[in-house]
Amino acid sequence: MSGMGDEEEEYRGPATAVIDGREAAVRVHLAGHFDPLTGGYRWVGRIAANPEVTACFETGRRSVLIRTPDGAAEGVLAEPDVWGGHPVSGAGRPPFPVPEVLAEDLED
Repeated sequence: MSGMGDEEEEYRGPATAVIDGREAAVRVHLAGHFDPLTGGYRWVGRIAANPEVTACFETGRRSVLIRTPDGAAEGVLAEPDVWGGHPVSGAGRPPFPVPEVLAEDLED
């Protein structure tokens, strides 16, 4: 089943995680998609294992600003995975470029 909104955009590479004013250089793999039914954009991904991110998470910090060379976006950290990385998710404009979707693109 294919259609507008089914394609995912992604970013893999260096980023900065800003948690409670503290910056950490990290590597991320992020992907997202536009949902034409809700009109929203959801993105998810993973921050590679990083002791600074984990230390912030362990003190209860969950909000994170992810900055890439192409943009920045607020996200939420989740429990670390078995490799020590942290899943991250957000809604709205992601911290990586996405193609512009025009209203006429959504019409059948």
